[in-house]
Amino acid sequence: MSTTPEDSRGIGTDEWVAQHGERAQRGTGLYARIGEAWMGLPSLVRWGIPLLLVVLVPFAGSNDYILRIGINLGLFLLLALGLNLVVGYSGLLDLGFIAFYGFGAYAYAALASEQFGLHLPSLLAIVIVVVTTAAFGFTLGLPSRRLTGDYLAIATLFFGQMFVVLMVSSDAVQFPWMDEPMDLTGGANGISNVDQLSVLGFTFDSNLSYYLLLIVLVVLATVATKRIHFSRHGLAWRSLGEDSLAAQHMTIPTVRLKLLAFTLGAGIAGLAGAIFASVQQGVYPSTFELPLLITIYAAIILGGLGSIPGVLLGAAIMTILPELLRFPEYSNWLFLVVLILGTIMYLKSWKLVPAVFAGMIAIGFIANVIFLAIGVPYLTTAEWAKGPLAPVLGSWIFMPEERVLIGNIAFVALVVAVAWMSLLTRRTTIILLPFVLWLAIFTWEVRLMLEPSITRQLLVGALLVVLMATRPQGIFGKPRVEVL
Repeated sequence: MSTTPEDSRGIGTDEWVAQHGERAQRGTGLYARIGEAWMGLPSLVRWGIPLLLVVLVPFAGSNDYILRIGINLGLFLLLALGLNLVVGYSGLLDLGFIAFYGFGAYAYAALASEQFGLHLPSLLAIVIVVVTTAAFGFTLGLPSRRLTGDYLAIATLFFGQMFVVLMVSSDAVQFPWMDEPMDLTGGANGISNVDQLSVLGFTFDSNLSYYLLLIVLVVLATVATKRIHFSRHGLAWRSLGEDSLAAQHMTIPTVRLKLLAFTLGAGIAGLAGAIFASVQQGVYPSTFELPLLITIYAAIILGGLGSIPGVLLGAAIMTILPELLRFPEYSNWLFLVVLILGTIMYLKSWKLVPAVFAGMIAIGFIANVIFLAIGVPYLTTAEWAKGPLAPVLGSWIFMPEERVLIGNIAFVALVVAVAWMSLLTRRTTIILLPFVLWLAIFTWEVRLMLEPSITRQLLVGALLVVLMATRPQGIFGKPRVEVL
């Protein structure tokens, strides 16, 4: 009788049904062969190669900007790993998680700045911060231990928003035993001049030192999370996340597990907050608002709830992708590469690829003729096309003078076309695909490139929507099959 490895057993899932697609495609196609070859490597090699690449970044001629992105990524990875324990494993929809991050940052700032005249040693301050934040998470879990689903989400969301309000309004707190109000948090201005980390006489006073420190912390957090994944608590958490009622009937202590998840997740977030305060040498309440929480949730959903490699990859995508989209010369290439790869993966047939892209090119030239025939004012190539793709796009894309108006119309048409295609048969979709591809590139060049900040949000949102439609479990998440 064959045995199933522990990491392949699913809780609350029919693994035979869920893995049908994987078994059917095993050994067929280029992607399947690459995936099998990668998974065939020893675990140490599969984890070691990405780690080696990350370690070599500072020695590849990187500048402070790249190191700063690496620091932000390290902090984001810690937060994603902590939230994955609460949401990915335990299935607790905690919308106040970012408050623990802020609490850790403010706690470290209070212990290592002139705010209260305290300058505790860094290690002592971090220990106090992590323990206090973990206790804070346990305290929040107590009234929420019997809440699930939407009720838990609403309760924790209120807590997260209340934290920001308290940090802004606690710059003049009147205590009964004091004659003058006391400034606890600096209000909207936050706390500045926070001490940098200093461990065993070494002061972290550069981006490189913090970058290397965060690599160590992320590796330790990943190893710890991986050990938890295969432990009894990990299996119990995953059971709780799949079906809390069934887990309770199996005598799993669900209340204790919920409190433990809140506590550990809060402790990791508090550690990340302390590092963030020392890196920034200051904390400000606007940092810990809802958009950051949404981004962290997007990362773990993108990678796959409960999947450690998926969470790491999702956090990397959500950190690096917006930065790449800041620069038109990079964002153009990235957009076209993703569009081409996404089309190839959707078609799943190399025979259709040349026909679809040839149709897209033909539609572009036909559109130029139509725009010129109806007399739409346009810009010359020299007036708008820049970068290495200028000679190609300049002769193929029609650029109207009214970029905002026509671009907005094209964007609405693109959204409607994509939504409509989801209702059609595959054959009809393939026929319409060249037009939709041209419309996507036209919208990108005419409208979206004018406002990079909005474009970043739209593309990240589109990426999540497409992924959820094609692979709801995320990049590395396991599909869940429910019995109805």
